[in-house]
This record gives sequence, structure tokens and C-alpha cells, in this order.
Amino acid sequence: MIDLSINREGLDHNIKKARENNVIIPTISQMQNPETIPEKIQAKLKDVGLWDVNPLNLFRITWKNEAKEFGGGYQAVPNYVELPSSLTGVPCRIVAMAGKWFPTGCHKVGASFGCLAPRLVTGQFDATYHHAVWPSTGNYCRGGAFNSKLLACDSVAILPAEMSKERFDWLSKIAGQVIATPGCESNVKEIFDKTWELKQDPTMMIFNQFEEMGNPLWHYNVTGYALADLYEAIKRPGDNFAGACFTSGSAGTMSAGDLLKERYPHLKLGVGEALQCPTILDNGFGGHRIEGIGDKHIPWIHNVKNTDMAIAIDDEDSQRLLRLFNTPDGQKYLKEELGLSDELIEKLTWLGISGIANVLCCIKMAKYYELTEHDVVATVLTDSAVMYQSRIEELNEAHGAYNVHEAALDHNLHMLGLKTDSMMELTYTDRKRIHNLKYYTWVEQQARDVKDLNALWYDTKGTWDAVHAQAKDLDELINEFNEATGLLKAL
Repeated sequence: MIDLSINREGLDHNIKKARENNVIIPTISQMQNPETIPEKIQAKLKDVGLWDVNPLNLFRITWKNEAKEFGGGYQAVPNYVELPSSLTGVPCRIVAMAGKWFPTGCHKVGASFGCLAPRLVTGQFDATYHHAVWPSTGNYCRGGAFNSKLLACDSVAILPAEMSKERFDWLSKIAGQVIATPGCESNVKEIFDKTWELKQDPTMMIFNQFEEMGNPLWHYNVTGYALADLYEAIKRPGDNFAGACFTSGSAGTMSAGDLLKERYPHLKLGVGEALQCPTILDNGFGGHRIEGIGDKHIPWIHNVKNTDMAIAIDDEDSQRLLRLFNTPDGQKYLKEELGLSDELIEKLTWLGISGIANVLCCIKMAKYYELTEHDVVATVLTDSAVMYQSRIEELNEAHGAYNVHEAALDHNLHMLGLKTDSMMELTYTDRKRIHNLKYYTWVEQQARDVKDLNALWYDTKGTWDAVHAQAKDLDELINEFNEATGLLKAL
């Protein structure tokens, strides 16, 4: 459960600071259904860019923004890409919901909101005293720093030193402080070690996405609902919502699968990881290049008991396909050889590296279960290729100029040629084994209680279900906060 107890002094400080900085906070319900956002706010957003540092952009933390960089409103169906069989090599329908059209170009702005908002509207986080610390493998600290700026809070971003140049350039302008820890995407422990150092300072409040229950609360109630809305909008007679796959960064997105499995009981839920760091499959370790996921541990917030399949993706596949989708010769191949439309080719640039890995998980699941043209498998695209232009340049330098022949090879080897190796359909005992790995990170290293660890396995109703249901309680507190500032009423 998320602690929603009130600290009156901190709350009074936050209300005053929000009033001074013109901050109105959206509810989780409004993120599910943005058409319910007050018309005066919607009108004001017509003059605001998607990435602008403007508190109004809190109301764009939704999957249902129009695909516009400036002045966009909302739409009934989330932005998505449907990948045709000519591209994927499988007959089933694969749909991927796009994170590109969130502020910061990534859905992590939602997960970080889910972590900060409960402590802000209860006063547990005092915006006049605390710094919001965002330990991350890249995008989460971007979302956290952005939300902090919009909510008039000081922020500290922590991410591995080997993350893409674009992330550091952008953070230098938004975060109060940026800390680079040793290593790459899978060096999560080094990030945790840095947070233990910072905890010695009482003004530093850590929002660890790997253990904060606000992360799954947001994804269950916003991402899960959006995926269900998407399926209902695009399904054809006789279609079956067969599966959903998400690579595990913090595993927050996996809770969207919890909602989908409640709505569609036959749906299979798959978790992806890097083949170069197969922690779930082999208790393995290592470095990898799938930016957007982090490994060498099982996140506290991963509801492993509800996960049906583990799938490992070779990071070379995601790198090669990034180049295929984002170079002129790659796009020429997609158009002339596969016959893809200009619109779809443009939408393939909505796939960042982890988004490509998510799609590859869906393909492997489709092959494993022998899914047909009547089956739908869904995923999300955490971010887009905007964050990885420097990576594409590095690939061009390493492998030479791209051409249509290489594009054909990459498509055949790294997408059509995927096999059902390095994946596992999880039995009850497999899931329990994976869950038990949490002990070594969270109880031994991070001072969590073993009773709470056992509750995550044995007490679904008192843990996962209870957290998912807290969205209504959080919304009540947000409404009370906005009432206290008086800003919404004064619009």
C-alpha cells in the first residue's frame, strides 16, 4: 500500500508554493479520460508546446494526446502503430501504443508522476525543504526532473554514464543536479549505491522507480486502461486479445498487464529482458545496449506471480532494426520492397530501442503460441528514435554507410529470423523462483522487510489489488489540494 497519511506542515507549504507557481494537478481519472479535463485548461493548452516547461503540461500526462508537437488536444484512441505481417513475419496483429506524444517524449513522465504526486499532496514531500531524487536507467529521471520542474520542486537526476548523449544534454537544462554513475543500462546497483549516499542528507527524498508503488498504480490505471481502450477500438469480429509483452525496466508497465488479465482472462503476459543480461531466465548478469530497461535484479514492484512468460531479446537485434527504421536506405527498403506506406514508415520512427525490443518480444510470443490473424498482441513504445540519433550515428561509424542490401539483411536476420529460443513459459515454481530473487536485492541490500516480500507473493488482495485501487483515494487528495490552492476555481 502507498502511505497517504497527511503531514500538515509540509502540505501547507506545498499548497502555498503551488499557488505561487500556478500549479494545478491532474487526477489519475483525468489521465484515463482526458476529455473530462476542464475546458478552460484544454483551451489554454492550444498555446503550449508538448515539451514546454509549463505546469499545464501536467494535463498532457496521458496516452490520448493528439500527435502534435504544439497546441494538441486529446483523442479517443491512443496513438499507436500496427505492424503488418510483411514486416513482422507472423500472421497475428501486433499493436504498439506510442510514448512519443507524452511531454519529454516518453511515458516515464507518467510513472514518475505516480511516485511524486502522492507524497506532494499529502505533504510527506515538502517542496520548500526536500529535493526529489530520481534514480534511473535514463528516461525515468527525465520524467521525474520534468515533473519536478512543473510542480515547483527541486530535483536530482541519477543515471548511468554510458546512456545516450541526448539524455544528458536535455537533463542539464531541466534537473537541478545530474549525477552520472559508473556503467551502462544494466548497472542498477551502482545507482542504488548512490542513493544510499544521498540518503544521509535528510533533504534528499528518493523516488526509486524499482520499488515505488506509485509506479504500478499509474501504469495499471492509465496504461492498462489505454491499452484496453485501444484494443476495443481496433478489434475486428472474431479477434482475440491474446497477449501483451513489456520489457522490464522497473517493471511498472507490467502492472498494465495486471489490468489486461483481469479484463481478458485468457491473455498471456510476457516480460522481456536483454539476452546479454538474462537475470530472469538464467539468474544471469552482464552489460547490454537496450536503453530503457535495467537488469541484474528483479524489481520490487514486479508482480511476478501474474507473469506467464519470460523472453530474452538480443541487443544486436534492437540496434540493427533501429538503423533499418531510421535511415534513408532502410526506409527505401521498407517502401519499395515491403510496400509499406509513407505514414507507417514515419510511425516506425516512434520506436525507440526498448520499443523495438518490446515488438520483438511480441513476435517471439506469437511464434511460440502459434497465434493467427485473429489474435492481437499489444505492447508500448516507451520512447522514440528522437532519443537515439547519436546511437544511429555510432552504428553508421561502426558498420559503414547503410544501403538497401544491408536493410534486407537486417530485416531478415533480426526480425523475420527470430526463433523461439531464450524464452520460457513460466510454471508456478518458475515464478516463485524468480520472485525469490527479490530477497537478495531488496532484503539483503535495500533493507526491505521479508514479511513484505512474502506478502507480495501470498497476499495479492492486500498488496497489488490494494495499490491499484488507491487511485481513487489519490484523486480525492489531488482534488482537495486543487481546492485549497483555489487556482482551478479561479480559471
